[in-house]
Amino acid sequence: MSKVGPSSASPLAGRLQVSAVLIGGFACILAMGTSLAIGPASIDKTAVFKELIDRLPFIAIDSGLSPIHKSVIWEVRFPRVLLGALVGSTLAVSGASYQAVFRNPLADPYLLGAAAGAGLGATVAIVTGSGDGIGAFDMVPVLAFLGAMSAVVMTYFLGYSSGARRSPSALLLAGVAVAAFLTAIQTFIQQQNVDSIRQVYSWILGRLNTASWTEVQLLAPYALIATLVMFLSRRTLDVMRLGDTEASSVGLRPQVVRFLVIAAASLGTAASVSVSGLIAFVGIIVPHAVRLLAGTSNRIVLPLSVLYGAAFLAFVDLLGRSLVSPAEIPIGVITAFCGAPFFVVVLRTSRKALA
Repeated sequence: MSKVGPSSASPLAGRLQVSAVLIGGFACILAMGTSLAIGPASIDKTAVFKELIDRLPFIAIDSGLSPIHKSVIWEVRFPRVLLGALVGSTLAVSGASYQAVFRNPLADPYLLGAAAGAGLGATVAIVTGSGDGIGAFDMVPVLAFLGAMSAVVMTYFLGYSSGARRSPSALLLAGVAVAAFLTAIQTFIQQQNVDSIRQVYSWILGRLNTASWTEVQLLAPYALIATLVMFLSRRTLDVMRLGDTEASSVGLRPQVVRFLVIAAASLGTAASVSVSGLIAFVGIIVPHAVRLLAGTSNRIVLPLSVLYGAAFLAFVDLLGRSLVSPAEIPIGVITAFCGAPFFVVVLRTSRKALA
């Protein structure tokens, strides 16, 4: 019986990874380009692509579009597509990082209470009249971000006071407790302010229809910093898959690495939900799809999650805008519709690991 050694397996794995990168890049460009070309305003699709090419360096092409149509592309569609790509990539890489840190395939970016904290912050902003999620100086994203980060900090301190240094599962249980507590407060506030429930649920279900360059500018710095930290930790996370004892034996400090990755993933998640609302399952669907295509090494899973996450959310947003046009389906509804059965599949395939 012949053996497949590293010399024969590595080239195959390398080709699969290169193919996954090319597919991810193509899917990202295709999803974003199609989203820019399709919308309520009737604009010639060929002219849209000419307009995009015209913005490239050293290229000059007359798209033939009117100033109004150009404004629709660059001030309405482009920031929405770019925001969706940023949110999708950040949630996907955060989910992959959480799964690596906790060695749990069902971990997602909202695991430590970020979603509940953001929901509470947004609810407070809406019911107090501080904002409605629209405008450059709106308080909804600010309070949602502060709520998400506060929830993660509460979870971290509660978890570590309960033994998270010995077992990361204590941190997960603390996240469940904090999320339940904050959700209860949010529900109570909503019941006392029924007139604003529709606005609150509009935010909770996830949306990109209010996207502008302001939201992109708010999210981009946090998303880039968080993604960079997670990206630089990808090889270390591969070593930590063997366990804390083995990682410590080669000179790593697992507790420090775990703290940095959790902090970066939580920062990216908090910034994302503050501008887009709660969009579920992106952090589960995308990393597992990447693992099916390119293997389980975090060295390749994390970078590819960025590409596939951007493509996935751009495509989902396109569906939300197109299926019942001119109305829109909340983007969180579509991701939940896709994610729920996918979650069941992951649960079934991971039952041995969870036993």
